[in-house]
Amino acid sequence: MAGAVAAAGSAEQFQKLLQCPDRSLVVVHFWAPWAPQCAQMNEVMAALAREHSQVSFVQLEAEAVPEVSEKYGISSVPTFLFFKNSQKVDRLDGAHAPELTQKVQRHAAGAAPVPAAPAQEQLHARLRRLINAAPCMLFMKGSPKEPRCGFSRQMVQILQQHGVPFSTFDVFSDEEVRQGLKDFSSWPTYPQLYVAGQLVGGLDVVKELEASGELDTICPKGQTLEDRLKSLINKAPVMLFMKGNKQMAKCGFSKQIIEIMNNTGVDYETFDILEDEEVRQGLKSFSNWPTYPQLYVKGELVGGLDIVKELKESGELLPVLKGEN
Repeated sequence: MAGAVAAAGSAEQFQKLLQCPDRSLVVVHFWAPWAPQCAQMNEVMAALAREHSQVSFVQLEAEAVPEVSEKYGISSVPTFLFFKNSQKVDRLDGAHAPELTQKVQRHAAGAAPVPAAPAQEQLHARLRRLINAAPCMLFMKGSPKEPRCGFSRQMVQILQQHGVPFSTFDVFSDEEVRQGLKDFSSWPTYPQLYVAGQLVGGLDVVKELEASGELDTICPKGQTLEDRLKSLINKAPVMLFMKGNKQMAKCGFSKQIIEIMNNTGVDYETFDILEDEEVRQGLKSFSNWPTYPQLYVKGELVGGLDIVKELKESGELLPVLKGEN
């Protein structure tokens, strides 16, 4: 129906909507009912649907259809994917109404993207933030657990063999980053390794550095995972390991615990476990607590959302957070 936003409640419905024969462009909003920014973007989608009758607009609740969210690497909401002929052609993360409108107009018209100077500056600023997100950053195809090309697999193996702590970015998850970083770094292929914000090079360069013995001097040596977890747990008197951060929780449980914590008036810091797979998996074993969020006070595990709710109801939460219990 022209001007309407369809809802995909299952993977099957999603596939049928992607294959809609009378639409050249399909825009899918991965959303969550607990995120207010998603409600705002749903209104933007509805307005765009009224303006672009030739485009299909679809809402998909990310946590309700996890197989689709996992397939397309959806780790936060709102996220928008753009499809043509059932193939993903673009992506937008976050509640950016002007950028969503521009992308819809551009793809609907079939025009090739021509970034304006401000957009180019924004992309470069984003690339610099990603490059400096960790002392050692690897831009690769896939993830360390599931490399999606042989060169990326070899690079991960070399870094792991040398005990180098590194974070990664999957260039398949973001076409803008994938293309933009090639120009930004003047390096046409992946993987790309950066140390302290500076490009080291690709697999051939890293192999040469390994052969000459220079790799260990260039790449920072890391703590053991156990030492790193202890350091993170003790980073602040009250530490919350969650999905997302104080400004934007990325799951309903994390949102609830943030609301409870904010009402106590106690200072606390957060760690987004979605940003670091090593910490996400390692902390489950370290603390013998299988789910998130996890709350720690003075280096000791308090528990998850249910425990925090019980402490709140019994009046014990504030003394526990202040280390009095």
